Amino acid sequence: MRLIDAHCHFDFPQFEGRRETELEQGRTRGLAGLVIPGVRRSDWGRVRQIALNYDGLSYCLGVHPWFVDEHSDEDLAELRRLLESKPDRCVAIGECGLDRLRGNLDQQWPWFEAQVDLACELGMPLVIHSVKTHDEVHSLLNRRQWHGRALIHGFSGSFQQARKLVDLGCFIGVGGVVTHARANKTRDAIARLPLEALVLETDAPDMAPEGVSKGQNSPRFLPDILDALAEIRGGTPEQLAPVLLDNVSRLYGWSAADIGE
Repeated sequence: MRLIDAHCHFDFPQFEGRRETELEQGRTRGLAGLVIPGVRRSDWGRVRQIALNYDGLSYCLGVHPWFVDEHSDEDLAELRRLLESKPDRCVAIGECGLDRLRGNLDQQWPWFEAQVDLACELGMPLVIHSVKTHDEVHSLLNRRQWHGRALIHGFSGSFQQARKLVDLGCFIGVGGVVTHARANKTRDAIARLPLEALVLETDAPDMAPEGVSKGQNSPRFLPDILDALAEIRGGTPEQLAPVLLDNVSRLYGWSAADIGE
């Protein structure tokens, strides 16, 4: 099997000094690559450098809703400048979005709107953080007549919310939450969505799967998420893996050569 972790904070300090080991352990279980989201300007250089240091790693650039108050219009202009230069291995805009549980939604809105508009203009995918705001995210994308590709990362919501987002061209991120039996609503949604709309992610070091301590998640646990997905939907991991690889390739615009096939 060949698996891609579509959203992994591999630049975070929890991985300092052990990135080689993490990747080696992941590769023995089928991990073929991962994508590192950028969350604020001060991190963009580190995210890019770590991605370029290893085969199979790509990255995104964006402003996360938790950190909008650290930024100004100058940072948005710099984001545009960097993305217009089409930097090697930069595959999307993000992580951007809305979060009802942390920060101020009124402050987050203009930053999310600006990054949606930039993605439309540049024809790039979006990586979207949405916490208790799936309806608002759908409303904004619908208003902007979104026709691109987007990942709703770490999805935790209802089937109806997910279906509306998928109908706009969004992919739904399947992470550690589906390994927890108590997550009935999300597991039901993931079971009923088209398989072609799903991608695997860890959000490591966060969003730990069942049996992993909080803050200790790793891309090497991606196969455990695949196992849970296979259990939820029926079928085997070996049957699901090629479809999921095709899905993440469509999301990020990769060819077979880009992922080493």
